[in-house]
Amino acid sequence: MSVAKEIETPELETPEDAIIFPPGDLDSDEPPLESDLHLRQIILLLQCLELWWRNRTDFYCAGNLTVYYSPRQRKSEDFRGPDFFMVLGTERKPRKSWVVWEEDGKYPNLIIELLSSSTVATDKGLKKQIYQDIFRTPEYFWFDPHNLEFAGFILVGGTYQPIEPNPQGWLWSQQLNLFLGTYQEKLRFLTAAGELVPTPEEVAEQEKQRSDRLAAKLRELGVDPDSI
Repeated sequence: MSVAKEIETPELETPEDAIIFPPGDLDSDEPPLESDLHLRQIILLLQCLELWWRNRTDFYCAGNLTVYYSPRQRKSEDFRGPDFFMVLGTERKPRKSWVVWEEDGKYPNLIIELLSSSTVATDKGLKKQIYQDIFRTPEYFWFDPHNLEFAGFILVGGTYQPIEPNPQGWLWSQQLNLFLGTYQEKLRFLTAAGELVPTPEEVAEQEKQRSDRLAAKLRELGVDPDSI
């Protein structure tokens, strides 16, 4: 994992030039998502990772949230809104936005952009360059919810190199210690053993199935499960 460089803050030139904001109190300034598919994909990623890491307090993940990174600490310049990002080694708490100069200079450890006809050129060009050269984000992925195009990159020697897929077409994330891959036309997290990282609904269904199996076994033994 790369170490984010400390941001220097030069003096502002004139009072008129100064734009001062309350610490950590900058709202996100992201446009509406391209489609319902994009929204559902972001929610899926957030729900799965937060549930998988439910016992951890040392990370933050968000979707369609502005990252402010101006070296001069100005909201009016140098900001981007990844569709999904994750930061390690930070406090797990709600935020209105990610303000680098209020987060010990930390940038995202992992970013996922969801491609669309209006963003594909920027996601593959300008944003990739920014995440590589300025954010120094160790891993960058993109996924198209419509045609399922999927690619990932890892920062090696300061340059993004493609992540080689496994035989199933999944890409390993060192930052998450999980695979990312497509399942039922959605981008999902998978364990090293190849098991899906479940959604809350899938966990509830698994627990119901276990309960039903236990009840059936008790009935085979002549025990009424409702009496226990």
